[in-house]
Order: sequence, then C-alpha cells, then structure tokens
Amino acid sequence: MKMSYLVGYGNKYPQFVHHRGASIPANATTDCTSGFKWLDSAKPNPNVAIGGLVGGPFKNESFIDSRNNSMQAEPSTYNSALLVGLLSGLVTTSSVVQSFA
Repeated sequence: MKMSYLVGYGNKYPQFVHHRGASIPANATTDCTSGFKWLDSAKPNPNVAIGGLVGGPFKNESFIDSRNNSMQAEPSTYNSALLVGLLSGLVTTSSVVQSFA
C-alpha cells in the first residue's frame, strides 16, 4: 500500500484516526455524547495525531482508513511501545550520544 502507519510521517498516512483529540476540531464545544457527529464525519481529521502508531493492516495487507475501524485506525501505547524501545536502543548504542558527553 506504500503507506505509513505512523501518523504524520511520509506522504501517505491514516487520515481518519480513531482518536477523539484528532477528530474533533480544537475550537469545538462538545460534551461526551455530542462527539459522535465527528466520529461519523466523511471529512479527514481536522487535527493530525503526529506520531500516533495505528494498528496497521490485516494479514491480507488491507487497511480501512475509517474512524469507526478502531481495530486498525486507533493509535495505542502497546503499538508504539515496541517502536520507542527499539529507537531508544539505537540512540543509546549510537556514537551520537557519546558526542554529547
């Protein structure tokens, strides 16, 4: 699909992330139940959840970019924990860190 599952990275990434902060406009006045009009909106999220790692594709390499598809389009900490761990391991073994000492 030539797409990034890390929101905000690259030219093609999920536009309909299942995340309240990304899907409701920043200046909107809303309560718990009135947020559903943005959940069902056909417009892309007004706010980009930069760095959010979504669930990604199914085994058949399909990805449905929809807010109602929380299985694939919801960013979560257990998805990004592995990425953060790997990147922090690279930083601690890098010569760049030694140059700051």
